[in-house]
Amino acid sequence: MNEHIPFQTPNLVWDSSIAIYLFLLGISAGATLLAVLYKRNYTLEDPSQSWIIRGAAILAPSTIIIGLVLLIFHLARPWTFWYLMFNYQFNSVMSMGVLLFQVFMAVLFIWLSIIFKAIISSLIQQFIPKLMFIINLINIAEKATALIELLLLLLSIALGAYTGFLLSALISYPMLNNPVLPVLFLVSGTSSGIAALLIVTLVVGKISTTSQEVHFLHKFETPTVLIELFLLFAFFVGLYFGGGQKTVAATNALSGFWGNVFWIGVIIIGIIFPLVMNQLASNKLKHNKGFIILLATAGLIGVLCLRYFILYAGQLTLA
Repeated sequence: MNEHIPFQTPNLVWDSSIAIYLFLLGISAGATLLAVLYKRNYTLEDPSQSWIIRGAAILAPSTIIIGLVLLIFHLARPWTFWYLMFNYQFNSVMSMGVLLFQVFMAVLFIWLSIIFKAIISSLIQQFIPKLMFIINLINIAEKATALIELLLLLLSIALGAYTGFLLSALISYPMLNNPVLPVLFLVSGTSSGIAALLIVTLVVGKISTTSQEVHFLHKFETPTVLIELFLLFAFFVGLYFGGGQKTVAATNALSGFWGNVFWIGVIIIGIIFPLVMNQLASNKLKHNKGFIILLATAGLIGVLCLRYFILYAGQLTLA
């Protein structure tokens, strides 16, 4: 029967491309949130030299752009994407999400242009001197750096939570219409941002595993994972004891193929494995680059599995 085919349930509205889209948006929001927090918590002589900020400059725009491309090709008529981008419907969660992305991207690029002003100025002088007026605009924006950073923090949180609000808008599915979902996706998105930044800083930036930047990211790792674990517990306890179709939805989700994805992918690989290894590892092993990348990769796999699990298992049961 169709209901036993994992990726082809009878009530399927959104498929794999949406799961990846939600995963990428979480990385973008999480990486930006951490980069802004890092800059505001440390006195940096030159923020453009920080690999947390450089990592966010690589991850945040690229992941959100790839996510939007996936969304565009998910549309029934992809060539009409421009209508979605510029015609907002205030009663549509999807349309409000697109508006949020646009504001987020605009503020993000303003913030990055302030940080990398010297590099931008050098490139403009070398290749397109007529655009030097852009530097004047950046100088004006720089005077409001504190306000821009506060706004970017709020937008990062809103973007991370939005990925959960998007699914909770599917009111016909009791598992998805859950108030815990936006907070769960915000926290797990932050977790994926930490993992992605660790990989970028260590692989691309080649910085020391004992550096201030790696230490800063590590500070958030365990608390974020523990909060995620608590939210998952609250999510399913509320669902199971909700009665009726909510109980059926919880039972269906935690059994069969998607139950295995949850227990093995989300809980064991994404949460238990990193937590246990961090507790058991020696100090030397904890500062081993390969070990850190392994745990970060496990964390990313766990968050991706969570997105797939919530999306597909959430569509198994109708209200």
